[in-house]
This record gives sequence, C-alpha cells and structure tokens, in this order.
Amino acid sequence: MSDTASSPSHAGSLRIGLIGYGEVGRILAEDLRGSGHDLTAYDLKLTPPGTAADPLRQHATAHGVRLCATAAEAAAGRDLVISAVTASETVNAARACAAGLASGTFVLDFNSASPGAKQQAAAVVEGHGGRYVEGAVMTSVPPYRIRVPLLLGGPQAQALLPMLERLGFAAKVHDERLGVASATKMCRSVMIKGLEAMVIESLTAARHYGVEDAVIASLQETFPGIQWEQQAAYFFQRVIQHGRRRSEEVREVAMTVTEAGLVPWSANGTAERQAWMADLADNGVFGDKTTSGFARSPDWRTEADRLLAHLATPDRP
Repeated sequence: MSDTASSPSHAGSLRIGLIGYGEVGRILAEDLRGSGHDLTAYDLKLTPPGTAADPLRQHATAHGVRLCATAAEAAAGRDLVISAVTASETVNAARACAAGLASGTFVLDFNSASPGAKQQAAAVVEGHGGRYVEGAVMTSVPPYRIRVPLLLGGPQAQALLPMLERLGFAAKVHDERLGVASATKMCRSVMIKGLEAMVIESLTAARHYGVEDAVIASLQETFPGIQWEQQAAYFFQRVIQHGRRRSEEVREVAMTVTEAGLVPWSANGTAERQAWMADLADNGVFGDKTTSGFARSPDWRTEADRLLAHLATPDRP
C-alpha cells in the first residue's frame, strides 16, 4: 500500500512520478515539490521493507512525496514520469512502470544507458501508449540540481520541452533521432569517468612512491586550466560515494563503444576500477558510510593513504 503524503494545492501543479528515489530522484523531488507539484515515487529499495528504505521514507515524509508499492502505481495518472535509476535497470524500470502509464504520458529517461538500452526502453514505453524521451545528463547533478544541463532526444523531445521548461529544467532538444543524445553522453563519459579512475590510480601510486607533489606539479604545468589538488579530492570522493552507480554507467559506456565496432579497453578498465572502489567503500575502507555528504576528506591524500593501508594488509579481501 502507498505511503500517504499531502498533495500540493498550488494552481497549475503537474502530477509527476519518479521511478528511482536515489540521490538524483530525491534532488528532483525537492525542487519539484518546492514548486508545488504533486509527486509519487517508487524505488527498488522500498521492497521488501527494510532499513535501506528508511532514509527514503524519511525524505519522502519530509518533502510530501507519496511513496508507492510498485513502479506502475507511481506512474499511474501522471502527466510526466521520470526514470532515474541505475544504468543496468534502465530497461527493467521501463517495463515496471509501463503497465501504469495512461495513453500519451511522457516518460523522461534520465538514466546513463547506452543508445541500444534507450531504444529498448522506448519500445516498451511506446508499446504501452506512452511517449518516450531520452534525457542525457551532461554533468554531475548535485551542484546544478534541476538546472543540470540536459540533452533531450527522440521524436517526442520537442513536444516535451515546454513542460520541462515550465518545471525548471535546463533542457534542450539535441536530436530527434533516438539514441543520439545518449551517445553524446556515453562518449563524454569515456573521458570523464576514465579520468576519475586514472587520477585515483596515478595519485595513489604516486603517494606510495612519495612523488605525488612532483606529479601534481607536472600535471599543473601541462594542464594549467585544471586545479589538480581540488579536482583529485572531488574525483576520489565522488567515486568513493558513487562508484557502484558509476561502474554500471561505464559498463553502458563500454556497450556504446562496442556498438560502434571498437573494443572498449579503456571503458572496461574504468568500470573495474570504479567497481573496486565501490567494493572497498562497502567494506568500510574509507570510513563510516553514513558520513553526511560525499566529501569524507577535503584532501585526496587521506583517501589514498587508506587505500594503501588496505593494500598493505595481509590476507585482505
């Protein structure tokens, strides 16, 4: 049965369903509820009930979001459904919410998935009478929140744009061909997520050899536009906090590269490094996972030292 929450009374509010109530889903919920819109939400962590669902329920109660027992229920009777799940769940999320869609309902797919996965999701949604639009989120959501740069793709993108502008999204139509917006994001992620993995690998090894200051100085000279100390701290913390989600995204990146006919050597290595960091975070190598925010330390050296200490431990898992 659904959790109850008061609906907004603002005139002209829209009915929006969120499939996925993780970091991105909760940020969108806060901004959309702040504008007076009526929100339902569903997340896999809600079933079966358990402690993992507690933060979601607390957040939903605080912000007046009605949590639902199924994705189909969260999608029912909505003007817009936004799918914001992990990359590997993109098609499953489309299948799960499709049964609840009314004819003509827009579905905005926020997920970091390959063009092929987006096309599969679109076929599911459209097969149930929905109007599918792919959304490619082009940078990290938290600093921008609902105003994060968003590329729209697919034949229904132009029709959805006015609604998204009204809601406060910084969206623009990228291409009417489905998959082009996602390909743009995926190819960018080869670089961005790969750079995260390379910085962690390079600077942790440099810390081991005691040459990190020299490496940073050389990088600063070669790429003066990047503040390497701050960037390294940001990369370490984002991967520690979100390595699992990032590794799944990079596996979609690898699929995108494969669909182009290339062997995804770089993407595969990046996915492995991101997943490895996620495993260590899950095992407490970087401290208490309940620490508020993602920045456990403002200095990447602290996290590199934790990595090195773990690697020096006999019989480490």
